[in-house]
Amino acid sequence: MREIMAIIRMNKIQQTKDALAEAGCPCLTAIKVFGRGKQKGLYLNPLGNVEPDNKKAEIRFIPKRLLTLVVEDESVPSVIDTIMRINRTGMIGDGRVFVCPINDAVRVRTGEKGNDAL
Repeated sequence: MREIMAIIRMNKIQQTKDALAEAGCPCLTAIKVFGRGKQKGLYLNPLGNVEPDNKKAEIRFIPKRLLTLVVEDESVPSVIDTIMRINRTGMIGDGRVFVCPINDAVRVRTGEKGNDAL
């Protein structure tokens, strides 16, 4: 089993959920998060191209969505491909996908373990 964590743009959440459900992964958790990447946030110039004394408004953290899914090992490539297909715009801020191993899972209601708990 693997946990897939995807940080995506806020406006891509519904498309991503729909595509993952179509791909056979309807179970996920979505959390509203704030963060920044290599660009260290956004810098906005309120006056357009005119820079008054090099002062710019700074947005240090950008709102994003964090999706987490736990899937069987063989489903990982198709889930990542689906997330990438929906969320890649080619612009800064498209997000990140992380894949982590999961040792075990237990369904609380039934006591099922391992892949059966998914």
